[in-house]
Amino acid sequence: MNRKQWMVAGAAGAVAVLMVGCATGPSPQELNQQFQAMMKGSFRSQGIATIDRLEQDEGQAACSSGRPLEQAEATRIQAAALATIKPPTGGQYLGDWKEGEKLAQNGRGMTWTDKSADPSANGANCYNCHQITKAEISFGTIGPSLYQYGKLRGVADPASPASKAMVEYTWGKLNNAWAYNACSNMPRFGHKGLLNETQLKHVMALLLDPKSPVNAQ
Repeated sequence: MNRKQWMVAGAAGAVAVLMVGCATGPSPQELNQQFQAMMKGSFRSQGIATIDRLEQDEGQAACSSGRPLEQAEATRIQAAALATIKPPTGGQYLGDWKEGEKLAQNGRGMTWTDKSADPSANGANCYNCHQITKAEISFGTIGPSLYQYGKLRGVADPASPASKAMVEYTWGKLNNAWAYNACSNMPRFGHKGLLNETQLKHVMALLLDPKSPVNAQ
């Protein structure tokens, strides 16, 4: 056998070994189990940050799979998220925009150093991803600008019937953004208990109240 024949034979043998290795390698299910075990072995519960935060529901598993969502899958995730959204107690959607601005500026909460998991101690951290008021010059750009959010959407009077759909949409978006965009990066504030109902109303007022600096400037 000449040198060329040896090279061809060697390459064929290598391919055969690779094919055998692929055929006998772990399945996707086994790889996922190994990954889950690795994750749980790499973290520990400390303070209010407990290991159960690693548990995923069906939607989270799909959104973190690393593959594009199929349309039917995205539709199912959005429908399930929409079903979790409930109107506020008494039908009152807006609180105090001044308190909403404090929440927008506050990024605290849900860390292991916090003494309580009570959402009333949390901030909304809105400026981390959005422009909101004209006065604040330090803001993130992960999300769209929310400056003049209510004015641009015609919410001159949030209590009017004409504004009803936009008010309800905004409430839903804050509660569970996946209802409108499967796998959205926006925190699901209400669904995950990150903010309580009163806090959500305050953020609603910041975005929609005509007297808020979001809309009045």
